[in-house]
Amino acid sequence: MRIAIFVPADVHSLELAGLMDVFAEANARAGKTVYDVAVVAEDDRTIRCASGLRVLPDSAFDTYPNAPDTLLVAGSVGVPHRPGRQVVDWLANTAPHTRRYGSVCTGAFVLGEAGLLTGRRVATHWQFASLLAERFPEARVEGDRVFVRDGAMITSAGSSAAIDLGLSLVEEDLGREVALFVARRLVVFLKRPGDQSQFSVHLAAQAIDRSRLYNVQQYVLNHPAADLSVTTLARIAAMSARNFTRVFSQEVGLSPSLYVELTRLDVARFLLEGSRLSIASIAEKSGFGSAGAMRRAFLAHVGVTPSDYRDRFRTSGNGARGSLSENGSRLS
Repeated sequence: MRIAIFVPADVHSLELAGLMDVFAEANARAGKTVYDVAVVAEDDRTIRCASGLRVLPDSAFDTYPNAPDTLLVAGSVGVPHRPGRQVVDWLANTAPHTRRYGSVCTGAFVLGEAGLLTGRRVATHWQFASLLAERFPEARVEGDRVFVRDGAMITSAGSSAAIDLGLSLVEEDLGREVALFVARRLVVFLKRPGDQSQFSVHLAAQAIDRSRLYNVQQYVLNHPAADLSVTTLARIAAMSARNFTRVFSQEVGLSPSLYVELTRLDVARFLLEGSRLSIASIAEKSGFGSAGAMRRAFLAHVGVTPSDYRDRFRTSGNGARGSLSENGSRLS
């Protein structure tokens, strides 16, 4: 099947290479050329990626033969420059004749220029989600998702999420066994659920690691099963409960209760990925108290049950990245 990857002039090299390596490894596993991948650009001149890497396109858009099976648009570092009118028209006219189409990262802006986001759920890099929603209000932007499938359109977050998108297409076409082989060859997780968040609550909070709330954040992470009520956390911060709630929500961008729930979710995910503990034990160690409460949190924030998450995202063997103490806190 033919796959065309349209690249803007300042394409992010990791996104392009990630997609191409996924399809190349799938071909190797199949022992034949299942995917005939072409890099398509505005013209056939050498493209200098934002990283400095140079790429020679296989074809200019106006010489690419007919509609491919799959049309993908790679993103750039930042918002891509609006392509020429002819490119926009080519994308708008070609996409409806493909089996599927989509984008990686800020490539969604290019799809938007071609009118392909109207009424669609779409993912992009979290940093540009608000701008995408502002520029294309007819789209339903889900800015913290790894990738989103909406009918024939599939879009993903930035950089390494291109690999997740590629793996999902390989699994769709060639089955789970081939997708697992490719994931292992590329030394990546088998498959992140498409609706998994692009970043954990701890990564999102790193920007304030020197603030007066740092001790609170560390306490929550290291004691997920403890009493983490607002009263307890306010006492650690040496604030009144009312003032703590206001300051925490303002500086972290989440209410204390939501931050605690997402932290417990992170701990539970870590244990599901790399331990043999039962669902009930993980619920206890991560602070949810019961398997039912943990299940409700997973369905609300991840979109799958803990058991489904373990099946999709468990590491090879049972070794996890780092280790956990007896109370569930991460040690390394």
